[in-house]
Amino acid sequence: MSSYESFARVYDLFMDNIPYEEWCGYLTGLLEDQGIRDGLVLELGCGTGNMTRLLAGKGYDMIGVDNSVDMLEIAMEKKEEEGQDILYLLQDMREFELYGTVRAVVSVCDSMNYLTEEEDLLEVFRLVNNYLDPGGIFIFDLNTEYKYEEILGEATIAEDREDASFIWDNYYDPEEQINEYDLALFIPVEKDGETLYRKYEETHYQKAYSLEKVKELLAKAGMEFVDAYDAFTRNPVKEDSERIYILAREKGKKNI
Repeated sequence: MSSYESFARVYDLFMDNIPYEEWCGYLTGLLEDQGIRDGLVLELGCGTGNMTRLLAGKGYDMIGVDNSVDMLEIAMEKKEEEGQDILYLLQDMREFELYGTVRAVVSVCDSMNYLTEEEDLLEVFRLVNNYLDPGGIFIFDLNTEYKYEEILGEATIAEDREDASFIWDNYYDPEEQINEYDLALFIPVEKDGETLYRKYEETHYQKAYSLEKVKELLAKAGMEFVDAYDAFTRNPVKEDSERIYILAREKGKKNI
Protein backbone atom coordinates (compact mmCIF):
# COMPACT_ATOMS: atom_id res chain seq x y z
CA MET A 1 0.00 0.00 0.00
CA SER A 2 1.07 3.63 -0.30
CA SER A 3 2.49 3.83 3.24
CA TYR A 4 5.36 1.59 2.15
CA GLU A 5 7.24 4.42 0.40
CA SER A 6 10.52 4.31 2.37
CA PHE A 7 10.11 0.70 3.42
CA ALA A 8 10.01 -0.40 -0.23
CA ARG A 9 13.78 -0.01 -0.36
CA VAL A 10 14.32 -2.67 2.29
CA TYR A 11 10.99 -4.54 2.11
CA ASP A 12 12.43 -7.73 0.61
CA LEU A 13 15.30 -7.70 3.09
CA PHE A 14 12.99 -7.75 6.09
CA MET A 15 10.50 -10.11 4.46
CA ASP A 16 13.10 -12.78 3.67
CA ASN A 17 11.72 -14.93 6.50
CA ILE A 18 8.51 -15.47 4.55
CA PRO A 19 8.62 -18.78 2.64
CA TYR A 20 7.09 -17.35 -0.54
CA GLU A 21 7.61 -20.55 -2.52
CA GLU A 22 5.69 -22.56 0.09
CA TRP A 23 2.96 -19.93 0.19
CA CYS A 24 2.79 -20.02 -3.60
CA GLY A 25 2.49 -23.81 -3.52
CA TYR A 26 -0.43 -23.52 -1.10
CA LEU A 27 -2.11 -20.80 -3.16
CA THR A 28 -1.60 -22.75 -6.38
CA GLY A 29 -3.16 -25.79 -4.72
CA LEU A 30 -6.25 -23.76 -3.80
CA LEU A 31 -6.52 -22.47 -7.37
CA GLU A 32 -6.15 -25.97 -8.79
CA ASP A 33 -8.82 -27.25 -6.39
CA GLN A 34 -11.15 -24.83 -8.18
CA GLY A 35 -10.04 -26.02 -11.62
CA ILE A 36 -7.82 -23.01 -12.33
CA ARG A 37 -4.48 -24.25 -13.63
CA ASP A 38 -3.72 -21.50 -16.13
CA GLY A 39 -5.15 -18.30 -17.60
CA LEU A 40 -5.32 -14.70 -16.41
CA VAL A 41 -4.91 -14.12 -12.68
CA LEU A 42 -4.89 -10.75 -10.92
CA GLU A 43 -2.98 -10.10 -7.70
CA LEU A 44 -4.19 -7.16 -5.61
CA GLY A 45 -1.61 -5.49 -3.37
CA CYS A 46 1.24 -7.20 -5.22
CA GLY A 47 3.98 -5.11 -3.58
CA THR A 48 7.42 -5.90 -4.99
CA GLY A 49 6.01 -8.80 -7.00
CA ASN A 50 7.33 -11.74 -4.99
CA MET A 51 4.13 -13.78 -5.26
CA THR A 52 3.25 -12.42 -8.71
CA ARG A 53 6.44 -13.71 -10.30
CA LEU A 54 6.16 -17.10 -8.59
CA LEU A 55 2.61 -17.54 -9.89
CA ALA A 56 3.82 -16.49 -13.35
CA GLY A 57 6.45 -19.22 -13.03
CA LYS A 58 3.63 -21.71 -12.42
CA GLY A 59 2.15 -20.85 -15.81
CA TYR A 60 -0.43 -18.20 -14.92
CA ASP A 61 -0.71 -15.00 -16.97
CA MET A 62 -0.27 -12.46 -14.20
CA ILE A 63 -1.47 -8.93 -13.61
CA GLY A 64 -0.24 -7.16 -10.48
CA VAL A 65 -1.94 -4.12 -8.95
CA ASP A 66 -0.44 -1.91 -6.25
CA ASN A 67 -0.66 1.78 -5.39
CA SER A 68 2.97 2.21 -4.36
CA VAL A 69 5.25 3.53 -7.10
CA ASP A 70 8.29 2.45 -5.09
CA MET A 71 7.08 -1.12 -4.72
CA LEU A 72 6.17 -1.43 -8.39
CA GLU A 73 9.55 -0.07 -9.50
CA ILE A 74 11.19 -2.97 -7.67
CA ALA A 75 8.64 -5.41 -9.10
CA MET A 76 9.43 -4.13 -12.60
CA GLU A 77 13.17 -4.58 -12.02
CA LYS A 78 12.59 -8.23 -11.02
CA LYS A 79 10.37 -8.74 -14.06
CA GLU A 80 13.08 -7.42 -16.40
CA GLU A 81 15.81 -9.47 -14.72
CA GLU A 82 13.80 -12.69 -15.04
CA GLY A 83 12.34 -11.93 -18.47
CA GLN A 84 8.77 -12.53 -17.32
CA ASP A 85 5.69 -11.23 -19.10
CA ILE A 86 3.80 -9.64 -16.20
CA LEU A 87 1.54 -6.60 -16.44
CA TYR A 88 1.92 -4.27 -13.45
CA LEU A 89 -0.65 -1.52 -12.88
CA LEU A 90 -0.29 1.46 -10.54
CA GLN A 91 -3.81 1.57 -9.11
CA ASP A 92 -5.65 1.80 -5.82
CA MET A 93 -7.39 -1.54 -5.31
CA ARG A 94 -10.51 0.35 -4.20
CA GLU A 95 -10.78 1.77 -7.71
CA PHE A 96 -8.92 -0.70 -9.92
CA GLU A 97 -9.87 -1.10 -13.57
CA LEU A 98 -9.08 -3.86 -16.05
CA TYR A 99 -9.70 -4.15 -19.79
CA GLY A 100 -11.49 -7.48 -19.34
CA THR A 101 -12.18 -10.27 -16.88
CA VAL A 102 -9.81 -12.75 -15.24
CA ARG A 103 -10.13 -16.35 -14.11
CA ALA A 104 -9.05 -15.59 -10.55
CA VAL A 105 -8.12 -12.76 -8.21
CA VAL A 106 -5.69 -13.34 -5.34
CA SER A 107 -4.42 -11.15 -2.51
CA VAL A 108 -1.91 -12.22 0.14
CA CYS A 109 0.35 -10.82 2.88
CA ASP A 110 -2.70 -9.27 4.64
CA SER A 111 -3.24 -6.64 1.95
CA MET A 112 -6.99 -6.68 2.64
CA ASN A 113 -6.39 -5.75 6.29
CA TYR A 114 -5.12 -2.38 5.07
CA LEU A 115 -8.69 -1.54 4.08
CA THR A 116 -9.70 -0.07 7.42
CA GLU A 117 -13.22 0.95 6.39
CA GLU A 118 -15.90 -1.67 5.77
CA GLU A 119 -17.17 0.36 2.81
CA ASP A 120 -13.75 0.11 1.17
CA LEU A 121 -13.57 -3.65 1.64
CA LEU A 122 -17.09 -3.96 0.23
CA GLU A 123 -16.12 -1.88 -2.80
CA VAL A 124 -13.10 -4.08 -3.47
CA PHE A 125 -15.33 -7.16 -3.27
CA ARG A 126 -17.73 -5.56 -5.76
CA LEU A 127 -14.91 -4.75 -8.17
CA VAL A 128 -13.50 -8.26 -7.86
CA ASN A 129 -16.92 -9.73 -8.61
CA ASN A 130 -17.20 -7.43 -11.63
CA TYR A 131 -13.84 -8.39 -13.12
CA LEU A 132 -14.01 -12.15 -12.54
CA ASP A 133 -15.02 -14.54 -15.29
CA PRO A 134 -18.38 -16.25 -14.70
CA GLY A 135 -17.77 -18.57 -11.76
CA GLY A 136 -14.28 -17.11 -11.24
CA ILE A 137 -12.52 -17.47 -7.89
CA PHE A 138 -11.29 -14.91 -5.36
CA ILE A 139 -8.70 -16.08 -2.81
CA PHE A 140 -7.34 -13.77 -0.13
CA ASP A 141 -5.78 -13.93 3.30
CA LEU A 142 -6.42 -11.92 6.44
CA ASN A 143 -4.63 -11.44 9.72
CA THR A 144 -7.08 -12.28 12.50
CA GLU A 145 -8.21 -10.40 15.56
CA TYR A 146 -6.53 -13.12 17.63
CA LYS A 147 -3.17 -12.28 16.04
CA TYR A 148 -3.54 -8.55 16.56
CA GLU A 149 -4.76 -8.83 20.15
CA GLU A 150 -2.88 -11.85 21.49
CA ILE A 151 0.29 -12.09 19.40
CA LEU A 152 1.17 -8.54 18.37
CA GLY A 153 -0.67 -6.61 21.10
CA GLU A 154 1.63 -3.86 22.33
CA ALA A 155 4.82 -5.59 21.27
CA THR A 156 8.00 -3.89 20.17
CA ILE A 157 9.99 -5.69 17.50
CA ALA A 158 13.50 -4.65 16.51
CA GLU A 159 15.93 -6.01 13.97
CA ASP A 160 19.45 -4.84 13.24
CA ARG A 161 21.15 -5.83 10.00
CA GLU A 162 24.20 -4.68 8.11
CA ASP A 163 22.01 -3.33 5.30
CA ALA A 164 19.35 -1.65 7.44
CA SER A 165 17.61 -1.71 10.81
CA PHE A 166 14.08 -1.15 12.03
CA ILE A 167 12.02 -0.75 15.19
CA TRP A 168 8.33 -1.75 15.07
CA ASP A 169 6.06 -0.49 17.87
CA ASN A 170 2.65 -2.15 17.76
CA TYR A 171 -0.67 -1.04 19.28
CA TYR A 172 -4.08 -2.68 18.98
CA ASP A 173 -7.42 -1.02 19.73
CA PRO A 174 -9.91 -3.84 20.39
CA GLU A 175 -12.93 -1.52 20.33
CA GLU A 176 -12.17 -0.13 16.89
CA GLN A 177 -10.44 -3.36 15.83
CA ILE A 178 -7.62 -1.25 14.42
CA ASN A 179 -3.99 -2.30 14.59
CA GLU A 180 -1.39 0.46 14.38
CA TYR A 181 2.30 -0.09 13.99
CA ASP A 182 4.90 2.64 13.91
CA LEU A 183 8.01 1.85 11.92
CA ALA A 184 11.34 3.56 12.42
CA LEU A 185 13.71 2.62 9.61
CA PHE A 186 17.44 3.25 9.63
CA ILE A 187 18.91 2.97 6.15
CA PRO A 188 22.67 3.37 5.50
CA VAL A 189 23.74 6.17 3.18
CA GLU A 190 27.29 6.76 1.94
CA LYS A 191 28.41 10.38 2.23
CA ASP A 192 31.96 11.72 1.86
CA GLY A 193 33.37 8.25 2.38
CA GLU A 194 31.39 7.69 5.56
CA THR A 195 28.39 5.50 6.26
CA LEU A 196 25.58 7.49 7.82
CA TYR A 197 22.12 6.26 8.75
CA ARG A 198 19.05 8.06 7.49
CA LYS A 199 15.95 7.63 9.64
CA TYR A 200 12.51 7.17 8.10
CA GLU A 201 9.31 6.96 10.11
CA GLU A 202 6.04 5.48 8.91
CA THR A 203 2.74 4.50 10.50
CA HIS A 204 0.64 1.64 9.17
CA TYR A 205 -2.96 0.81 10.02
CA GLN A 206 -4.77 -2.49 9.58
CA LYS A 207 -8.25 -3.63 10.57
CA ALA A 208 -9.35 -6.96 11.99
CA TYR A 209 -12.40 -8.42 10.27
CA SER A 210 -14.33 -11.36 11.66
CA LEU A 211 -15.14 -14.20 9.29
CA GLU A 212 -18.84 -13.45 9.82
CA LYS A 213 -18.34 -9.84 8.72
CA VAL A 214 -16.39 -10.94 5.64
CA LYS A 215 -19.16 -13.35 4.67
CA GLU A 216 -21.71 -10.55 5.09
CA LEU A 217 -19.72 -8.17 2.87
CA LEU A 218 -19.11 -10.84 0.23
CA ALA A 219 -22.86 -11.47 0.06
CA LYS A 220 -23.55 -7.73 -0.26
CA ALA A 221 -21.06 -7.61 -3.13
CA GLY A 222 -22.94 -10.38 -4.91
CA MET A 223 -20.31 -13.04 -4.33
CA GLU A 224 -20.71 -16.59 -3.08
CA PHE A 225 -18.67 -17.62 -0.04
CA VAL A 226 -16.94 -20.94 -0.77
CA ASP A 227 -14.72 -21.79 2.20
CA ALA A 228 -12.27 -20.50 4.81
CA TYR A 229 -9.15 -22.23 6.09
CA ASP A 230 -6.62 -21.90 8.84
CA ALA A 231 -3.70 -20.60 6.76
CA PHE A 232 -1.60 -23.14 4.86
CA THR A 233 -3.90 -26.02 5.76
CA ARG A 234 -7.26 -27.32 4.60
CA ASN A 235 -8.47 -27.20 8.19
CA PRO A 236 -11.35 -25.00 9.36
CA VAL A 237 -10.64 -21.63 10.94
CA LYS A 238 -9.85 -21.93 14.66
CA GLU A 239 -10.20 -19.49 17.55
CA ASP A 240 -6.42 -19.15 17.61
CA SER A 241 -5.87 -18.94 13.85
CA GLU A 242 -3.41 -16.11 13.22
CA ARG A 243 -3.98 -15.94 9.47
CA ILE A 244 -6.87 -17.30 7.45
CA TYR A 245 -7.50 -17.86 3.75
CA ILE A 246 -10.93 -17.16 2.30
CA LEU A 247 -12.34 -18.40 -1.01
CA ALA A 248 -15.29 -16.76 -2.76
CA ARG A 249 -16.86 -17.27 -6.18
CA GLU A 250 -18.25 -14.82 -8.71
CA LYS A 251 -21.92 -15.20 -9.33
CA GLY A 252 -24.32 -13.30 -11.49
CA LYS A 253 -22.61 -13.42 -14.86
CA LYS A 254 -23.47 -15.91 -17.59
CA ASN A 255 -21.18 -17.42 -20.17
CA ILE A 256 -22.01 -16.14 -23.62
